[in-house]
Amino acid sequence: QVRLVESGGDLVQAGGSLRLSCVASGSISLANAMGWYRQAPGKQRELVARIYRDLSVNYADSVKGRFTISRDNAKNTLYLQMNDLKPEDTDVYVCNVFFNGFESYWGHGTLVTVSS
Repeated sequence: QVRLVESGGDLVQAGGSLRLSCVASGSISLANAMGWYRQAPGKQRELVARIYRDLSVNYADSVKGRFTISRDNAKNTLYLQMNDLKPEDTDVYVCNVFFNGFESYWGHGTLVTVSS
């Protein structure tokens, strides 16, 4: 089992930047994909960005061009660089890792708050 711990969430003004990190307790080298999701209370979880084993990436249209997802297998860490933050980016950001065989693990989230 892999435990994921997110960090880096903070209160920032619109136009600012944050870098989120997700550290896995075990190796992510075999992960098929890792991703960042928004999870607002009472709302459906929304995919923000996803990175695959071959380092290909997917982004939600709302963040494309502003956010960059990356992974460092040696450090067992997933990152999300968020630039030009907007108030609508405010949410809890949750890390996910997916392994072949349909094993999926989730972190507890880190709060990003963007003020206008």
